[in-house]
Amino acid sequence: MESAKAAKKKKSPAKSESRTALVRRARRINRELAEVYPYAHPELDFDNPFQLLVATVLSAQTTDLRVNQTTPALFAAYPTPEDMAAADPEKLEQLIRPTGFFRAKAKSLIGLSTALRDRFDGEVPGRLADLVSLPGVGRKTANVVLGNAFGVPGITVDTHFGRLVRRWKWTEAEDAEKVEAEVCSLFPKSEWTMLSHRVIFHGRRVCHSRRPACGACPIAPLCPSYGEGETDPEKAKKLLKYEMGGQPGQRLKPPPDYPGLPARPLGAE
Repeated sequence: MESAKAAKKKKSPAKSESRTALVRRARRINRELAEVYPYAHPELDFDNPFQLLVATVLSAQTTDLRVNQTTPALFAAYPTPEDMAAADPEKLEQLIRPTGFFRAKAKSLIGLSTALRDRFDGEVPGRLADLVSLPGVGRKTANVVLGNAFGVPGITVDTHFGRLVRRWKWTEAEDAEKVEAEVCSLFPKSEWTMLSHRVIFHGRRVCHSRRPACGACPIAPLCPSYGEGETDPEKAKKLLKYEMGGQPGQRLKPPPDYPGLPARPLGAE
């Protein structure tokens, strides 16, 4: 793998990059990320499709860490859609308050749980059309659930994913559905779910929004936006986050192959 320093000596992909060249570069970035993050995974704690669905809804406008710190008490109180559908709104709001926007989220959780109980026999459906029909569930949430609970390939376009694929010139689109469609066209369907995890992992750890760690980036030679962030290797290393920076991750219960530290429970930060 080429070092970040080598990026200075390489020309950025030309503005007139052909479709074939773009596909090759995009797939090479994916392969490089697979080597860097062989342990990439969804960073929400869950034991079943219902828990993943709820956790993903709660993750809007907050961190996965905050959701993971909040859901143990939530799922202890409401382990099934039937339980959550019958929840007292004020009690539910208090349980999810740490995730922010708790009134709107409580309304969505009760609504989607009621729909699961009444329309789907208390089971989370495994079809996109059914999932997006649930209150508070959009295409991004549906793809998270399909890819990670049902093994149905999908791309999750969150803020990290959108930022990185635009920096890499895979797309210029801002609309999430357009981004999804354009990126999907660059990769075989079998890669979509893991590609999402790798890109999001990289966005959270290295390619930050305000100050990307360009000098510590393993795919710098392939990045047409190299230089937007800190290029000095030593300074860039100090910008790395989570396991890349020797810090706890976002999951309280990370997968066995995760090389970092588990996150701390709520109140123990």
